[in-house]
Amino acid sequence: MFGRFLPREHGFFDFFEQHAHKTVEGAKEFLALASGDRDVIKSAKRIKEIEHETDVITHHCVEALHRTFITPLERDDIHRLITRMDDIMDYVEAASERIALYEIRTMTPETKALAEVLVRATEEVERALRGLRDMRHAERIIKSCIDINRMENEADEILRSAVARLFKEERDPITVIKWKEIYENLENATDRCEDVANIIEGVVLEHA
Repeated sequence: MFGRFLPREHGFFDFFEQHAHKTVEGAKEFLALASGDRDVIKSAKRIKEIEHETDVITHHCVEALHRTFITPLERDDIHRLITRMDDIMDYVEAASERIALYEIRTMTPETKALAEVLVRATEEVERALRGLRDMRHAERIIKSCIDINRMENEADEILRSAVARLFKEERDPITVIKWKEIYENLENATDRCEDVANIIEGVVLEHA
């Protein structure tokens, strides 16, 4: 009961917002790569740097969680939220790393399409997370979560179509394996956006 009179640590919202902002930056960098607007090696290197920066934010957030007595959200929600957010950039970095490693210089339309969906999804994640500070606009947060779920379904459809075209048109099995791996990493990144949205929605409903 006395916990109600202790100060709550609200720095966790800063961690969420910083992480989300960096993730949007990483997704946009990948989109530039997929659009042919960036040097592949330089872009992959920058994405790796962003992924490292999000790792550092995640580490500081988890560290703060261990030393904070009163938290603004449930401890498990904070931990799940920051780790699922971190997974998004892990998959983006994995996709860009494969492109650089396999020395791919010509992008497919599906890579760009998946990257475009991912940018929109990460921007919506950032928008939803900003609302968690006071939750005065719960309906707006829930709408963002619904939009993210819709975008994940969109990415699923692009992935299915991309893999189908790959098996139909590509004769080199090694090339099929390379592109399938890249596509799946991008779709997994959007999956993690949906996971984040589901956690946010649960938090909002719990505090409504």
